[in-house]
Amino acid sequence: MPLVNSKQMLLDARRDGYAVAAFNVENMEMAQAVLEAARTTGSPVMLQTTPSTLRYADAEVFFAMIQAIASSSPVEAALHLDHGNGLELVRRALHAGYNSVMIDGSALPFQENIDLTRDAVSIAGDIPVEGELGRVGGKEDDLQAEADPQTDPEQAALFAAETGVSSLAVGIGTAHGFYASTPALNLDCLSAIRAVVAIPLVLHGASGLTDEAIRACITRGICKVNFATELRVAYTAGVKQALRDSPGIYDPKVLGEAGKQMVRDLTAAKIKVCSG
Repeated sequence: MPLVNSKQMLLDARRDGYAVAAFNVENMEMAQAVLEAARTTGSPVMLQTTPSTLRYADAEVFFAMIQAIASSSPVEAALHLDHGNGLELVRRALHAGYNSVMIDGSALPFQENIDLTRDAVSIAGDIPVEGELGRVGGKEDDLQAEADPQTDPEQAALFAAETGVSSLAVGIGTAHGFYASTPALNLDCLSAIRAVVAIPLVLHGASGLTDEAIRACITRGICKVNFATELRVAYTAGVKQALRDSPGIYDPKVLGEAGKQMVRDLTAAKIKVCSG
């Protein structure tokens, strides 16, 4: 089916107590893998591209490719701009046809983050916008930050009301990339945010979290869970394994299929965790 607006997808997840799995994809094979996994599990899914991915290929290229792949899938899928780093990139994604965008002003002072996010919401019109409050640490793509482990619930309520965002990414101790040690997630903070914020909440930095930790966050109100680093690692591992097994391979399609299989298996497992 055609790509869909993600707003109702996340509202349904909030109502029914599960989360939509959202996966960062870098190429055609990864997009195919995610949508094949979604079809086998029968679950809605979001595919995401970051600023660096959109320097690798234009937003129009990713939209056309993913729209074409999704058209033969029976499950709902949305294409989302992840960690949009400015209004110009938001405009580019919207112009290309993306049906969900994020503006990340989390590194800005509180009022400046509100102002930037409100502007993105105004530009997006009927397209849902994800904002972020409270920095998720670690490094992913162009983003590198020290973690601020707690989004203040009162600020979160004000931010949601002032900006009009459709969903909100919150900081509760997660980090981008892999974890050097087990993260201390502030689940009480998450529950407090959920009690005062009516829109769906988003968990960034899920790569490397245990299934139990992800489920605990969903129980406390998370409606969308982002996965990025694990997919990159899985794809690369598949290609490396194919080269080890058959050093003479020179056909990119064979290598791409090997990477795709690893990503398909991983994403199917993550979708099942998020869907309960």
